[in-house]
Amino acid sequence: MKSEKLSNKILRLIKSKGFKNIELDPVLETKYILQRSGENFRKYLFSFYNSDGRDLSLTPDLSISSILRYAQNNTNSKEKVFYTGSAFRKSYNKKNVIVKQIGMEIFSSKNENKDDKEILDTSIKIIKKFGFKKATVKIGNFKLFELLINKLSMPQRWKSRLLKFYWNEKYFSELLKRLQSNSDIDPIVVAGDKKTYLKMKKENPNKIIAGRSYREIIERYERKINDPRVAETGKYSAKIIREFLKIKCSLKDAPKKLNKFYKKYNLNISVGKDFFPVSNLNQRGVNFKFSTSNGRGKDVEYYSSFIFSIEVNVKKSVKTLVAGGRYNSLTSKILGLKKIPAVGAAINL
Repeated sequence: MKSEKLSNKILRLIKSKGFKNIELDPVLETKYILQRSGENFRKYLFSFYNSDGRDLSLTPDLSISSILRYAQNNTNSKEKVFYTGSAFRKSYNKKNVIVKQIGMEIFSSKNENKDDKEILDTSIKIIKKFGFKKATVKIGNFKLFELLINKLSMPQRWKSRLLKFYWNEKYFSELLKRLQSNSDIDPIVVAGDKKTYLKMKKENPNKIIAGRSYREIIERYERKINDPRVAETGKYSAKIIREFLKIKCSLKDAPKKLNKFYKKYNLNISVGKDFFPVSNLNQRGVNFKFSTSNGRGKDVEYYSSFIFSIEVNVKKSVKTLVAGGRYNSLTSKILGLKKIPAVGAAINL
């Protein structure tokens, strides 16, 4: 009963900010989940086939259902919505199989910074509704990493690879080791690839092998020839990336610390306060922290810039009660639909 009253308080607060309530379908096509999280994620899904033979799943992520609903309405108008419901994921320890959530989102932002602030400010007010007098707001911005990578000297295919796997800490670390040492380049394999390349150049370019045409394979190999990986510059770039990912400080010091880092390596990047959408840094009981690695290693790979989480102490342990950020690329890059500027947050009940 107490949690129900608290939920109603939070919902009234969100509604007072101009968000409208929407109903979400508890199931969605499995393909949309796997396009975002990969086939390995299937083992966590409650999946089934309907009478039409469609592969469906109980939704493991309410934000996907919400943005799919907006995309399928085929509108470009700005919309502020909120919803309540349950997300379902299999768990080997049989805990947290059903996660009750409240979510709020803003689609088709005209002023992204303003809407980012609104989501964050509302999230902090929600924490106060929970009754917590102290909270830590952790903020990051993927765009800062993207700016860094685009300034470094390395092949374009490696820039794309590092941006894609930024969130996967383990594989990202392996990529950096390869970048700095070229240890994965075997001269014998390179010689064999060159021989195969020359042979394929004489064949029909439309011929298919392993699902790809000879033309695609030849073009990929030529990109490697024309834009080779150099051990010396790779080592230098890996050093800069590692140093960048260690940056942590209070949010008010973030622009100064980041600009000092960029200047140190002559990267010609300037960071202002617009990267950190906070209306008031001096809120009582709220500690704002910045980290260039915020969110890495978690299931948040679709965020495109601003990302945040709010932590509180509950029974001597730290809990994340609210998390969110901006995910402009979720629909276009991952779901295969039109691009929709979007920002949102989920409240874990």
